[in-house]
Amino acid sequence: MKVVVVRDPKESNERLITRFGKAVQKSRKVPAIRNGRYHKKSPTKRYERQSAVMREGYRAQRERSKFY
Repeated sequence: MKVVVVRDPKESNERLITRFGKAVQKSRKVPAIRNGRYHKKSPTKRYERQSAVMREGYRAQRERSKFY
């Protein structure tokens, strides 16, 4: 998806650049590009299992605390 900004008549270049920057930020492309900048090692099976167990524990704790 391209970010396109059309210049209005009587609009300064600085204002056009500002609008373009806002449009880029709004399209949320910058975080995706920054996240892809470096190689991220994939998690091991052990780490995934450990995080799943922790998640389930947190969910159970949250469910228990709902009724108090």
